[in-house]
Amino acid sequence: MGLLNLFSGGSMENFSVIMMSVGPYITASIIFQLLAMIVPSLEEMNKEESGRQKINMWTRWLTVPLAALQGFSMITLLRRSSHNIIPVLSPFDLAVMLITITAGTIFVMWLGELISERKVGNGISLLIFAGIVSRIPTSLQQIMANFDQTQFFTLLWFVAIAILTIVGVVIVSEGQRNIPVQYAKQLRGGRMFGGSTSHLPLRVNMAGVIPIIFAVSVVLFPPLVAQFFIQAKTHFIAQAAQWTYDLFQNQLFYAIIYFILVFAFTFFYTEVVFHPNQIAENLQKQGGFIPGIRPGRHTAEYLANTTYKILLAGALFLSLIAILPLIMRYFTDIQSLAIGGTSLLIVVSVVIETVKQIESQLTMRQYDGV
Repeated sequence: MGLLNLFSGGSMENFSVIMMSVGPYITASIIFQLLAMIVPSLEEMNKEESGRQKINMWTRWLTVPLAALQGFSMITLLRRSSHNIIPVLSPFDLAVMLITITAGTIFVMWLGELISERKVGNGISLLIFAGIVSRIPTSLQQIMANFDQTQFFTLLWFVAIAILTIVGVVIVSEGQRNIPVQYAKQLRGGRMFGGSTSHLPLRVNMAGVIPIIFAVSVVLFPPLVAQFFIQAKTHFIAQAAQWTYDLFQNQLFYAIIYFILVFAFTFFYTEVVFHPNQIAENLQKQGGFIPGIRPGRHTAEYLANTTYKILLAGALFLSLIAILPLIMRYFTDIQSLAIGGTSLLIVVSVVIETVKQIESQLTMRQYDGV
């Protein structure tokens, strides 16, 4: 519940209109990105701008039923809780609540896409970032109000983990390998052009914070669904749901699944955004080549192999940083460390990505003479 509340920016805790936040939209995006790697027609559509726009439209449409389904699941869980959070609802009241929650999710989705279109940064990541940052004053107030001298070393653990996470994320986000590129000389109209040397930067972690967001969204889904079926009348379904819920309560299993998902999504998202064949083709058209590597297919294979090698280190490092708070919680028994570590990971990564996008926009404006 704490992680769900984190990704909704605290709006779920208040039972807000946007209590589901961007969760359903992220789930829909994951579904279509997986399908694009399996279905050849979707893969071809993803290579063209018009095709990507159509896939984005389908993603928005899929967000609507997912938001309604997740909203219904959350309302049902709250109704079944022992605290009587939500009283007995009439069908009309339930329908109004579902429509309101779904509309809130669509509004947040539109707001995130609008931010991305303005090239200020990744809109979805920025919305999650804003939700996390907005809760910092409240968290600090609670810490100061309940502070005890015996908690001094606990606070030191928080500070140490925060610094370690920040340093690790900065190292992974800023690390890159520069591939040398040589441009051949070309004779045009009696004048010689080209012959320059440049480089192609390959980042250690091209996916940024997206693997963390995807992994958290996926790892939260099975226990959430399991809670919905725990009180099912069919004994087999209820028993399977209880087993699933208990399995994800095991911190060792949770950490292993979280690690694997972050690792896998790092490679998966890089496969979606990085296309070595297209880069090799563009280099060949521009008269560029990597020294010692033949243009065309050999260049694409070299770029793909090099990317996988450096991405292996980046994915391992990012996965270790993701589960580091869980490891520290095992030794310190501090229940809030898992949420705090994930928050820091998202905040630092989003800040770095946003600053880079803003700097690139400022550079383009200078070139345009604006």
